[in-house]
Amino acid sequence: MELPLARLPEAFDGFSIAQLSDFHYDPYLSIIPIRRAVQMVNGLNPDLIALTGDFVTVPMFADFIGNFKHAALDTEPCGEILSQLRARSGRFCVLGNHDFSANRRLVTEILASYELPVLHNRAVAIERSGSRIWIAGLDDCMEGEPHIDESLKGIPPNEFVMMLVHEPDVADELRKRAVDLQLSGHSHGGQIWLPGIGAPWLPELAHKYPRGLRQLDSLTLYTNFGLGTIRIPVRMNCPPEVTFFILRSGAGKPTITSS
Repeated sequence: MELPLARLPEAFDGFSIAQLSDFHYDPYLSIIPIRRAVQMVNGLNPDLIALTGDFVTVPMFADFIGNFKHAALDTEPCGEILSQLRARSGRFCVLGNHDFSANRRLVTEILASYELPVLHNRAVAIERSGSRIWIAGLDDCMEGEPHIDESLKGIPPNEFVMMLVHEPDVADELRKRAVDLQLSGHSHGGQIWLPGIGAPWLPELAHKYPRGLRQLDSLTLYTNFGLGTIRIPVRMNCPPEVTFFILRSGAGKPTITSS
């Protein structure tokens, strides 16, 4: 997908980003698309990799069986696989609602041990040929402590910002700020999508923008379909997705290809 972005510096024209989301690691099912996605991304040779949350799954009845820590420990094998991802300008993560519910600290520490840094309400700069862009990350908006102003702190108002945030509907707040591109997941694209009807069920904060590309004023939003599943291991009209973006400097219409 080629994305024209008005505030992107010319030095970053052609900068590429691979996005993966909603891994929901398990050793039998989701491990298969996760491994395949890593191979695909490395074949694409991206400049940067964005991982937009839900590395693990909290069981439906975790409140009763006390299974939170066990869920968080699934970050270990998931992180080991994702550590094989390669990108010239780095790999950056945000956590999802399942990660926070499991154990925010433990999930973050395990990811960091595999050199997969989590952006908790903070931003980092990427420099190229005297210009820079900012990669910001917002805490999960359902279970975490999101602070938009904190995540944008110190960023000059005229510089390009890409925000990673698990839940897509936060776009209604980010479109009011100096944010150019938002990458999200959370919805699994509906996981089951019925022609003419849509998704029978969507999670909180994914009702408005559950899948694909949207232009909201000056904010470009993309909601990734994710790799794993929750509750039932079924996808219908929602295939697991690797999204590959090529950023273009200047205004225009996106060019989308699928494979």
